[in-house]
Amino acid sequence: MFASFLRRLIPERLRPIGYLTHLTRERTASTVLEGPFAGLKYGEVSQGSAYIPKLLGIYERELRPQVAEIIDRQPRLVIDLGAAEGYYAVGLARVLPQTRVIAFEMEASGRDALTAMAVRNKVESRLEVRGKCEPQDLAEVLGNKNSVVVICDVEGYESVLLDPDEISALADAAILVELHDFLISGLRETVRERFVATHTITLITQEARSRDEFPWRTLGTALLPKSYLDWAVSEWRPVVMEWYWMVPK
Repeated sequence: MFASFLRRLIPERLRPIGYLTHLTRERTASTVLEGPFAGLKYGEVSQGSAYIPKLLGIYERELRPQVAEIIDRQPRLVIDLGAAEGYYAVGLARVLPQTRVIAFEMEASGRDALTAMAVRNKVESRLEVRGKCEPQDLAEVLGNKNSVVVICDVEGYESVLLDPDEISALADAAILVELHDFLISGLRETVRERFVATHTITLITQEARSRDEFPWRTLGTALLPKSYLDWAVSEWRPVVMEWYWMVPK
């Protein structure tokens, strides 16, 4: 009860986490600072994932080579499954001006934030926002198109969506998928077995983060316990995450 009273009494920006969030927003002008999406104009929230690392441009930094490869491929279509507020969907639409993006997001708040960020970055004419993706939806948007990249982060639902026996067009798509073996045991091997005949598969593993990656030192950060700087650059992962980058042979 006392903690709740203090939260009402102390403005958010003067609380430790609020201070670091506001400091990051001010120093970046709510724009991604570095990385492949540097210059991406962001909103005030991140949907279900870490916000500060996205503004710093270090979010999922392990995937920078794969994102660079996606950009080099200049795909005609990017399909983002579980797009949240649009870090990848809007980020790729912005750096791939000839590419169409279809973003699936089941949460209404995420779709609202995604739409707003698309408008903020002037890519709304090339980005289509849809709700939850089911296999028939993915089959429909894939069709028989060539030069397609699928990005998938659906909290285990990749077990349903990423099945080339059910959706044959997946055999011709490049796929970057976050794996959720900790939610569905054996899922990593299941996905590998489904695509090993048609794709070259690279496993990417999450790297450790360092408080030194938070770039600013102020009186406020000096007074905070260092654990708060660890929190600021972390991605709140329940386990060490893994991804597959799967490229058609």
